[in-house]
Amino acid sequence: MRNCVGILKFSEMIFAETTIKGAYTVDVERHRDDRGYFARSWCQQEFEQHGLVAKIVQTNISFNSRAGTLRGMHYQVAPFEEVKVVRVTRGALYDVIVDLRPASPSFEQWFGVELSEDNQRALYIPTGCAHGFLTLADDTEVTYLMSEFFAPQAARGFRWNDAAFRVAWPRDVAVISDRDRTWPDFR
Repeated sequence: MRNCVGILKFSEMIFAETTIKGAYTVDVERHRDDRGYFARSWCQQEFEQHGLVAKIVQTNISFNSRAGTLRGMHYQVAPFEEVKVVRVTRGALYDVIVDLRPASPSFEQWFGVELSEDNQRALYIPTGCAHGFLTLADDTEVTYLMSEFFAPQAARGFRWNDAAFRVAWPRDVAVISDRDRTWPDFR
């Protein structure tokens, strides 16, 4: 059996740690020819070589009709904490994570990055971080790779505009669920 590291040296992913400890952006390395391009978007071995959780038990899709749709800020508590790998397959969004791990050097800090069908960047979100996004284009579709199954009893959240974090969202919110609008403040 061949592994995914080294089959084609030119098709590795590019990992860059963010300002949140243990969170990474993951870019594809596109290899173009007259047909278009080839790029790897997932490899268990490459994730493990970077010390990242590579267990995937569930894949989810979120479709968002309107630009300005906000989903978040969501997380699951122990023992159901989850790693997420988020990628936009259509449209664009501003993705935000907040570090909720008290022992982390980036505790209570946030990081935001644009994910789009054009840049094909993914965001690796470690356990203990809340996640949310704001769509920047109509008809935005998001794919999530999840390390744990969804556990409704462990689902938590806080307000997207909680003053404790001061997330600088890039545009006004046009669409938000009642649940996301009424989450309490983190503290």
